[in-house]
Amino acid sequence: MIYLDHNATTPVDTEVRDAICEALDVFGNPSSSHVAGQKAHRLVEGARKAVAGLIGASPEEIIFTSGGTESNNLALIGFAQSFGKGHIISSRIEHPSVANPLKYLEKQGYAITLVGTDHNGAVKPEDILKEIRPETILVTIMHSNNETGVIQPIKEIAAILKERGIVFHTDAAQSAGKTPLNIEELACDMATLVSHKFYGPKGIGALYLRKGTKLLPIMYGAGHERGLRPGTENIPAIAGFGKASEIAKRDMSLRVEHTERVTGILYRKLLDLIPDIKLNGKTARRLPNTLNISIKGIVGTDLVNSLKDTVAISAGSACHSGTCTPSDVLLAMGLSPGEAISAVRISTGKDTTEDDVLRASELIAGAVRKL
Repeated sequence: MIYLDHNATTPVDTEVRDAICEALDVFGNPSSSHVAGQKAHRLVEGARKAVAGLIGASPEEIIFTSGGTESNNLALIGFAQSFGKGHIISSRIEHPSVANPLKYLEKQGYAITLVGTDHNGAVKPEDILKEIRPETILVTIMHSNNETGVIQPIKEIAAILKERGIVFHTDAAQSAGKTPLNIEELACDMATLVSHKFYGPKGIGALYLRKGTKLLPIMYGAGHERGLRPGTENIPAIAGFGKASEIAKRDMSLRVEHTERVTGILYRKLLDLIPDIKLNGKTARRLPNTLNISIKGIVGTDLVNSLKDTVAISAGSACHSGTCTPSDVLLAMGLSPGEAISAVRISTGKDTTEDDVLRASELIAGAVRKL
């Protein structure tokens, strides 16, 4: 199988696997003062420093969590509850781990406003500005979209919010490790990071929390992670996250160059073989590894299923019992329901070869002809 679904998850890097295996022997509790505990504590803090280094943060600004979903919930619900009732602005293209906590907060009495995007799938900073109220306490906009790869104007939005003292969170789960991120340039107050999107283990993530940003825990127990995330730390996963961060920082320019090249080859080959395709977010700045294409006359999930043993890709729209629900992200961009249902996402990785994408394009084109 040719794996072209790296936005869903990535294989664990061999260096990361070695770090995880070594950490399995570090059995002490990091909160213990004896030798075994302090060895574990040093490993955790070393990984915290590596994760912080990936985005240019300070280690004390990194809170380890179980993954992107927990980080987003902690950021949104933890901040909202620390502030009291108020108004929150987000977008119509957010991941469910942002969209659903916002629905929960709305039921708790918070006012929620969702802005749309332009035809490329990018949120417009002026739309955020229009929706700001005196009672606005928080804005959350993803750094890059998981379906289209479109990178959002985070710096421009942050500048608007900083002038007004409004806290800003960005879900950077899909961007970290794939494209350079500098937290000071982005100027956000909170950012969600995930290990398994860039060759680390699943079940571990982090929340960047700028010094001075108020937050209440959403789980209660002992005082781990500055009192914001109770529970004995998952040492092997944290070690893997740290190693994945080190490698991503070291190899970033190589990864960007490589994925841009093979993704470009794939797109050009698909255009040759299937002329009637549309690249969604074509003129926007996108992640270097991501293509979201609508193919006229097919259903995206049918194509995904027909290729499942040979090429791994994904579809944003959901089809069950003959009924298809178009992707909310693509509808927000102005695609018709038919265009949205016909879309698939293809995402390359650091180990994807030119032969992989050339062979995959032939297999995809053959499946389209059969469908």
